[in-house]
Amino acid sequence: DPIKDFTPIGMIGGTPNVLVVNSSLPIKNYKEFIAYLNANKGKVSYGSSGEGSLTHLSMELFKGETKTVMVHIPYRGIAPAMNDLMGGQTQAMFPGLAAALPHLRSGRIRAIAVTGQSRAPQLKDVPTLDELGLKGFDAQQWYGVVGPAGMSPALVKTLNESLAQTLKAPDLREKLAVEAIEPQIMSPEAFGAFIKADVARWTKLAKEKHIELE
Repeated sequence: DPIKDFTPIGMIGGTPNVLVVNSSLPIKNYKEFIAYLNANKGKVSYGSSGEGSLTHLSMELFKGETKTVMVHIPYRGIAPAMNDLMGGQTQAMFPGLAAALPHLRSGRIRAIAVTGQSRAPQLKDVPTLDELGLKGFDAQQWYGVVGPAGMSPALVKTLNESLAQTLKAPDLREKLAVEAIEPQIMSPEAFGAFIKADVARWTKLAKEKHIELE
């Protein structure tokens, strides 16, 4: 159980997901992407790193909010999914920013929008989905530190303070930036609330979309 079996210690950071398309498609922006989906209902497919992954759930959330249709093609990991996107076997995807950056720079895929409340520093010209009208749309890959259930509050406090100090170090921030991860310092209580809200949110979507792991 992701809530009961662990003790939240602190957040490390998060990276946004980025909505991308194969660069050979006649799509340069969000408006053109929606128009393309509506003109090709049921003909557009998107890849994911696997059933129930964030790359899958993010696109299902997007489909629900935009009332568009796309066919899901699950892969065993992000690498084969990205290869088929670049090869044109699929047309769209919602990878994490770090996984997408090398291929965006090569021009083989094109960024349409990013998740989160602010633009990604690495893609300053790419708008957020919130800016484009999908208010509150947020899906980020996040990383944190947890321990086993029942840890003493004193130990959790010590570890959290140590983590916070480490995250402030310029050399670590630089290393995290390479992976497009923005450090986010949180108290154990705030991190615990964040985990609960995130689990509840994606569980609700999975149930609504009847997404089950075989």
